[in-house]
Amino acid sequence: MLYIRSNLKLEFMELILLILFFLLMLIFGSYKSKIKGIIGEKKVSSILYFLDKSDYKVINNVIIKTGNISAQIDHIVISSFGVFVIETKNYKGWIVGYENSKYWTQVIYKYKKKFYNPILQNAGHIRALKNYLKGYKDLEYRSIVVFCTKARIKVDSDSDVVNANSLIKTIKKYSSVNLSKTDKENIFQIISTSNLVKSIDQREHINSVKQRINFLDKKTIQEIKCPKCGNKMIQRQGKFGIFLGCKSYPKCNYTQQEF
Repeated sequence: MLYIRSNLKLEFMELILLILFFLLMLIFGSYKSKIKGIIGEKKVSSILYFLDKSDYKVINNVIIKTGNISAQIDHIVISSFGVFVIETKNYKGWIVGYENSKYWTQVIYKYKKKFYNPILQNAGHIRALKNYLKGYKDLEYRSIVVFCTKARIKVDSDSDVVNANSLIKTIKKYSSVNLSKTDKENIFQIISTSNLVKSIDQREHINSVKQRINFLDKKTIQEIKCPKCGNKMIQRQGKFGIFLGCKSYPKCNYTQQEF
């Protein structure tokens, strides 16, 4: 009888452990992308730590608010050579896209996944930051998108899109002095005191991000210029779906398949 009770108790414990295991797997699956994002941001933070502190001031994880819209910026580096706004991504595989594409594509063998263009995402961050730094009209903003994993970047872009191991080199390639020491300190204080990361409601922030992406979708299309003639690019419907075409067509036949 004692043997049967021991077995039942053991089976019950095994069942509890199995349920806990599946619950943990479910939680991990739900928060997997968030966990990866945090790991990626921590990795970039540790890399930025090695910048010369006399030349560069680093602020990690910044949330600023303009009206009802908030922007979460992974890293800001304030230097004599401008303000670097860094967006961190933790995708692996081939990363394919264009500077003005609405989406980029992650490719791992036959697996493909689209994600919102981080250059456009970072452009929104810079616009939000400019609202706080209106007194610095000549300030240079440097957008950098950094991939933390060993991603193979196949992106056609003039903006900086780099792997984490090239981040310091990319920052240091800018050497034209744009800010005085006093201005650097002032900007650091403005951003630090405006940072809402410890007080903002996360659900409110997520809804704000969705609003901003919808706004950027419309805003970006309006701002894209034809690289061939300089006229506006407009959205068109073609045989193979939606694309951007030059407004002066047929005089100019430039098109862009993705946006």
